[in-house]
Formats: sequence, C-alpha cells, structure tokens
Amino acid sequence: MTSDIQNPIFTDETKARQWLEAQLWPDGPVCGHCGTVGNNTALASRPGLYQCNSCRKQFTVTVGTLFERSHIPLTKWLLASFLLSSSKKGISAHQLHRMLGITYKSAWFMAHRLREAMKEQAWPGPLGGAGVPVEADETFIGRKKGKEAKRGTFHKHAVLSLVERGGKVRSFKIDSVSANRVREVLVAQVDPASVLMTDDANYYKAVGKHFADHQSVNHSEDEYVRGLAHTNTIEGFFSIFKRGMKGIYQQCGEQHLKRYLTEFDFRYNHRASLGYSDTDRALAALKGIEGRRLTYRRVV
Repeated sequence: MTSDIQNPIFTDETKARQWLEAQLWPDGPVCGHCGTVGNNTALASRPGLYQCNSCRKQFTVTVGTLFERSHIPLTKWLLASFLLSSSKKGISAHQLHRMLGITYKSAWFMAHRLREAMKEQAWPGPLGGAGVPVEADETFIGRKKGKEAKRGTFHKHAVLSLVERGGKVRSFKIDSVSANRVREVLVAQVDPASVLMTDDANYYKAVGKHFADHQSVNHSEDEYVRGLAHTNTIEGFFSIFKRGMKGIYQQCGEQHLKRYLTEFDFRYNHRASLGYSDTDRALAALKGIEGRRLTYRRVV
C-alpha cells in the first residue's frame, strides 16, 4: 500500500483481495471458521473462495473479520482504512460517503468498524517504568444527554488520558473526575516505578504517593513548566483530539466516545516520530480486523 490514491488495490477488486490475502495469510489461507491453516481447496466457482478440508465450510479472506458479510467492495474498505489512518484529525462519515460513492449510513458504519480494528488486541502492559515520566490529565467534551450548559463542566463528558513521554497514550471515558476513579485508572495503567506528572488538581495528590515520584505544576498560578515537571505532552494530544472532535466530527453520542478515543489514541501511538508512515499505520489498523465482528445492531 502506498499513499498514491491511484494504487491498484484501491481500484481493482482482484488486486485488493490478493493484497489483503498476502497481509492476513502470510503462511497460506486460514479458515475463518475453524482456524485451520493451509488445509483447503481453492474453488473455481469464484476467485478467492476456498473450502476448508477440516470443517468442510467455505470461506474467503474476509470471513471471521470485520469485513465479513459487507456488500461494500474491498477496494473501498482499503481506501477508507488508509484515509482514516492517515488523516491526523480524522475524516467525517460525510466525507467518506462522498469520496467512496457510498451512502452516508454505510460510511458511518464503516468508520466505526475501522475504529474497532484500531483497538489493542491484547493489553500491552503498563505505561512508564523506572524513572520514566508519565503525564496524566483530564479534559471535557460534548454534552451529556439531557444536561443543560451551565457554569463548570458537569454537563460534559469527562476524558482521562495518560501519556508516556516519547511513547504512547491511553485515553478513557470516565463517568466523573473523582479521586477514586482517577486512582483506579492510574494504578491499573501506570507502572509504580514511573514519575507521575500532573497539574495541581486535588485528586492527583493521594494517588501520587503510589508512584516513585509525583511532580505537579500549578496551573491556577499560571505555572506550566518547572524543571522537568509539565503536562505539555498530554495537552498537545488533547489539542489534536479536540480539533478533530469539534472541527471534523462535530457531534458524538456518549455511547460512541470510546471508539473515537480509540481512533485518536491509535494515530498518536503510530505517529511519524515513532517511526510509522501513513502506510505502516494503515497496515497496523488492517491487522486488527481479524477475529472480530461488529454488527450494526451493536453500534446503534
């Protein structure tokens, strides 16, 4: 896959299928029903259709993936995955529907399935480590259903994010920003040998004792950097997240916020400074389609 939108895999269905087979089946066809590798027969009735000699069921490269039973051509799926992965602030369903020539409803569902593919397939372990700075901060976005805008942020959705400096970010939608909830996330996600970097919010003070060191800056007194203590890294991530949510997506239901956080985390964790190109990022997303299904009923 390259950044050239005229790449044959974006226009030729056969080349798209062959390319996806090469990515997902490096050791030969894998039955999407029973997982058997290489024990199959290619059927002449349709290119890319195989019959498993173990379970006797027929399968293609999309069986057992997020693309299964989709009527959208594979070429459009691959192009959508590249566009979503390479757009720093995301790409709206309306833009996808115009560029791909599909309905808005299909584009919206397609984008959610690709966000599902961007999830970590297994817990990668805690952030940080001995002496490694991990920044934690919270932000607020959108409006809770039935809540009117008033002073403060009680009508908005709360997001807590953690970022390892020079490394990866993890974001969580939380019901409320409280000492107990913040502690629950930090203790579960950050190595206790890390150096915790936060602002001066009270709910970080108690949990800070759980880590090797806790340094904070006093934003209420216009202090943003003191030596190595700052939260500028996580603020930079929030700026990208908010620009995308307000400028590209504009509206987000509470039930979908987790998937949008997954999308922004994924792109940040596969950014250029960590050695990823747009192609590498799209490939990483497509690797996540295996072994997952996401029906329309589950999304809505």
